[in-house]
Amino acid sequence: MVVTVTLNPCVDKSSNVPALKPESKLRCTQVVYEPGGGGINVSKALQKLQCPTTALFPAGGHNGQMLCDLLSQAGLSYHAVDTVVETRENWVVLEEQTNNQFRFTFPGIAVEEAAIINLVDQLRNFTPTYVVGSGSLPPGLPPYFYGLIVKNAAAIGAPCIIDTSGEALKALKGKGAFLIKPNIGELCQMLNIEHLHKNEVDDAARQAVKDGYAQVVAVSMGPLGAWLVSASEKHYAPAPEVPRRSTVGAGDSMVAGITYSLQKGRSLREAWALGVACGSAATMNSGTQLFNAPDAWRLFEWILEHM
Repeated sequence: MVVTVTLNPCVDKSSNVPALKPESKLRCTQVVYEPGGGGINVSKALQKLQCPTTALFPAGGHNGQMLCDLLSQAGLSYHAVDTVVETRENWVVLEEQTNNQFRFTFPGIAVEEAAIINLVDQLRNFTPTYVVGSGSLPPGLPPYFYGLIVKNAAAIGAPCIIDTSGEALKALKGKGAFLIKPNIGELCQMLNIEHLHKNEVDDAARQAVKDGYAQVVAVSMGPLGAWLVSASEKHYAPAPEVPRRSTVGAGDSMVAGITYSLQKGRSLREAWALGVACGSAATMNSGTQLFNAPDAWRLFEWILEHM
């Protein structure tokens, strides 16, 4: 069983509009409500792969109750820690005339630090095969909190996969994470490099391994493909050409594919192929729907053949 941790969850709301015009009343389609936030999206993706998972997160107010209700309706196991502040919401709007997607991501309200400490400590009540921490930090929370997740995962003998960015990602140096998943820009920020070419990414990722960020560094490069690097292995996966409708949840889908494969005992190469397949399949769906499993498994076979 995989436990995911989401420190800054949200309710995702998506809709379509014919065209975005200033100073006009925009006629939108019916709003779709879905549970969101990094780790919760990973749990949703793991569910699509029929992998047992429990989502751990803070929740408060009307949106927090809606978040829990949506997860219950989806049949997804979760454990919510109560907070006194309202859970945030995000908006995704698709402009039908251009197929452009507009993503309105809100920071949320600062959550009391004691609630987050309580949340992280409760990891010790589970016996997961892997722990996944994914997403942004709530406003005001120090960057070192993902390091606390890694520490608590280690205390229960679970490898920890982290997908975050900015100062929270930099703060993972030396903390003992099993795997991190920066994109190419985030890798540059980690290593204080101005720019990386595609053929330099594997060496930079290996440097991140040497610097103690994680045992494995998985770097997504969008249409340029993706690298997965450890101290002894490196695997490049090409990006399959697919009809692109939305990038929401693609990174979380990638993490889910990797995690599912690893907890099944598959090789890093196979895990990376399924991760890229799930991430690519997620871009084929609109809004915040993540991927369809048949698409992911079909792309997995293609990627394995072309690695």
